[in-house]
Amino acid sequence: MKQVTVSGAIILRTNPETNKKEIFATQRGYGDYKDGWEIPGGKLEPGETPEQCIEREIREELATEVKAEKILGVVDYDYPNFHLTMHCILCTIVSGDLKLLEHEAAKWVTKETLRSVDWLPADQLILDKIEEIL
Repeated sequence: MKQVTVSGAIILRTNPETNKKEIFATQRGYGDYKDGWEIPGGKLEPGETPEQCIEREIREELATEVKAEKILGVVDYDYPNFHLTMHCILCTIVSGDLKLLEHEAAKWVTKETLRSVDWLPADQLILDKIEEIL
């Protein structure tokens, strides 16, 4: 089975109006899993660390500079055509406005609304750990 290794950004902020912690969720705009919700990110390139990958991917996909703070967890999931290993990395925004360059939609979700979106199967496996930080 094909092996795919990616990094996903758990972009955390405190909402300035509600003072609640939130993470940024994105909706895929392409591919077999179009319309599914995910934590944004992408594939590791040769010689790249998971942290370097996520900083590059968020710059490319969302025109935003983030700082990779720590790996919150690593998810392994077997999709029908490939095995996914996803490094889920807690990130903070350094600069930028999270412009959707590849995604259909996005929203900030709180602990209360975290499970209100239709997360992709692999992303569902990290939701308990995300709830702990929200």
